[in-house]
Amino acid sequence: MGLHYQEYGDKNAPLIVFLHGGGVSSWMWDKQVRYFRHYHCITIDLPEQGGSKSTENFTIQLSAEKINELIEKIANGKKVIVFGFSLGAQIAIQMLSINPSLIDYAFINSALVRPSLFVKKMIKPSIKLTFPLVKNKTFSKLQAKTLYIDEEYFETYYKESTQMKSETLIRILEENMSFEIPQDFKKAEGQILVTVGEKEKAVMKKSTIDIVSNNPNCTGIIIPNAGHGISLLNPDFFNKMIEKWIEDGTLPQGVVKIT
Repeated sequence: MGLHYQEYGDKNAPLIVFLHGGGVSSWMWDKQVRYFRHYHCITIDLPEQGGSKSTENFTIQLSAEKINELIEKIANGKKVIVFGFSLGAQIAIQMLSINPSLIDYAFINSALVRPSLFVKKMIKPSIKLTFPLVKNKTFSKLQAKTLYIDEEYFETYYKESTQMKSETLIRILEENMSFEIPQDFKKAEGQILVTVGEKEKAVMKKSTIDIVSNNPNCTGIIIPNAGHGISLLNPDFFNKMIEKWIEDGTLPQGVVKIT
């Protein structure tokens, strides 16, 4: 079975593909889809997540291959823009590496590219211990808060969390924790904006520097007063920032450029 995706907006306009993070699905992009309705928008549920539950086992490589194939089928020579958050940002990096000329603009938000073998080893035993907590609403609300998921989306987030199998969660986290920048990322030809929140962990900021230094088309910025999930924390700021960057390459005042 193929990936579940939904189309919005003007089908004659440039294509924007939205790739969600782990533990959420396409609903995280609701406010972006509404804002960018003058574009041809596609939201995709990654393998084993959201509406793509019946697909093959999740891997970053498989996801990237399938999404590239979908873009090739739908884009039809149009300009292609990809938004990736967290796990989705790692997949976007893989997509750029597999087919360096497919994507014209890529937005890489909070991508971890420094593997931690120790943390990876700890995932399976710790998930086995904590997985029953997923069904606890208080615990879920604390998790949601770290991703800036508000009341409007909490029930959807909670429902999807309780439906996810522990094996799936382990697979996603292990992929996330072992991802590194592919050799061919340096060949990606499109413009790439790489962002991280000021309040994110040091490893995320170091990852952003690594990505920027691996491709000359990258621009890296630190977004002030933001943690993991700027598109959910401040959708208005996020949407305008991306729109301006796509249109004329400018960035908002107050962001810190990574050089």
